[in-house]
Amino acid sequence: MARVCELCGKAPMSGSRIVRHGLAKYKGGIGLHTTGISKRRFLPNIKSVRVKDGTNSRRIKVCASCLRTSKVIVK
Repeated sequence: MARVCELCGKAPMSGSRIVRHGLAKYKGGIGLHTTGISKRRFLPNIKSVRVKDGTNSRRIKVCASCLRTSKVIVK
């Protein structure tokens, strides 16, 4: 099952999870130090909704932002 919005094409993106230790300089420390970086995925908020397609109805996968902005008419 693909996590892709059928209207806007929003799909999973990759990024990094950064771990920092130490006390910030403005709090009297020597600053934050990066101690670990690992890969992570940002997943879109995909919902399966039933929409009207002419005389028929079908299910499509739509992201929550497309639902909120009324880009699709839900049956």
